[in-house]
Amino acid sequence: MPVTIIGYFLINNLTYKNTWLLIMSLVFFGWSQPGYLWIIFLSILINYLGAYAAFVAEARSKVAKRAVLFAAIAANLSLLYYFKYFDFTIQTINSIGHTEIPLKNIILPIGISFFTFQGMSYVIDVYRGEVPVQKNPFKVALYIVLFPQLIAGPIVRYTDIANEIGSRKTTISDLSSGITRFVIGLGKKAIIANTMAEVADGIWNGDIAGNTVLIAWLGSIAYSLQIFYDFSGYSDMAIGLGRVFGFHFIENFNRPYISRSISEFWRRWHISLSTWFRDYVYIPLGGNRKHLYRNLWTIFFLTGLWHGASWHFVIWGLWNGLFMVIERRFRKRLMSEDVSVPKRILQHIYALFIINIGWVLFRADTLYMALKYIGTMFGVGLSKTPGFTIFWHLNWWVVFVLVIAVIDITGGFIRLKDGVFRKISTPALYKTAKAVAIYGILILSVMRIMSGTYNPFIYFQF
Repeated sequence: MPVTIIGYFLINNLTYKNTWLLIMSLVFFGWSQPGYLWIIFLSILINYLGAYAAFVAEARSKVAKRAVLFAAIAANLSLLYYFKYFDFTIQTINSIGHTEIPLKNIILPIGISFFTFQGMSYVIDVYRGEVPVQKNPFKVALYIVLFPQLIAGPIVRYTDIANEIGSRKTTISDLSSGITRFVIGLGKKAIIANTMAEVADGIWNGDIAGNTVLIAWLGSIAYSLQIFYDFSGYSDMAIGLGRVFGFHFIENFNRPYISRSISEFWRRWHISLSTWFRDYVYIPLGGNRKHLYRNLWTIFFLTGLWHGASWHFVIWGLWNGLFMVIERRFRKRLMSEDVSVPKRILQHIYALFIINIGWVLFRADTLYMALKYIGTMFGVGLSKTPGFTIFWHLNWWVVFVLVIAVIDITGGFIRLKDGVFRKISTPALYKTAKAVAIYGILILSVMRIMSGTYNPFIYFQF
């Protein structure tokens, strides 16, 4: 990253800047999987030729244009299917048919779901006439492989950055806000997510039946915090780095754990994926106009499947879809804005409960394991001699991080920042206080990373 940033700002010509970013993005992707570089090249080729062919076919007939779109989408999904779902299909056939078809043991290319969806959105937008075709293949390549958001999002639409690929500059404000955003994301990841990961994995990887009710709830809450801070932290780093290079990526999270419904949660969580499915699947299927409930079930089946080649991901998607359907059916009665404070509190509790149970389904390796864990949370199937007490998993650092996470989730730090800004009348003093806070987060993050090797990124597997 330092080499990439220094090289970028030593170059004056935008074309050469783009070339430098393209080269370094390919280095970034191939760093751990050099043998899979051909996949990203193939993805670029499919989407560049698909969009260009759709543009050419427009002058001939709608049928030809539609055929080109179908071929491009089929090629993208075939690539995704082989690497992500081929072994899953064999496992399902073996399970249902009691056969022993050997698995291919295919290694998943990092971020394939992200860059596949990103490439397809470009082709579809060109087909719809929402964006002009890009005749320069290197600009299409840069759009698909731009390293900050390449392997864990947010899923960026070509319409969002088309102009910036051809014309942009990094202002001092962009550089400052980009670095700040990156450090905040790093802090989320290194300080909060990694701490919660140690707690969650320590509980989940042990004997589930040996947990107490409190330990089981701690494990589910720790994982809920881990996955949020892991993913939103990466998104913050990606958005911040994009800003450093003059790109303005969309926001991917908006404090999802303050939601009062599952519908609201999905408007705040992984926004780039939710809007992708809305614009390219839900609305074309009929949206709210026809077959509403079928469309909702379809979207959440696909959302679960997108996250992983396993049935417990599908069940997690359908779990969310179930409550989306219920809320849609009774939304006037359940989700009115004009409600009392006690009812609002109950709505928050309801949403957090459903979300938390959903993350148990998401985290478990199998549906059986998920149900066993949920049973432990409610006192079913407990061992008569629990392995540990809850204090085995809690220490002062974990409690401190939990408190920090709760303050952040509820908007406490935003209110603190606004309060400090109002109290400090001198702009220079406010900037100094802000810099001290950011450098403090950076130093603590580096210390946390250097002091341990446990640094999992959940969404790399998708």
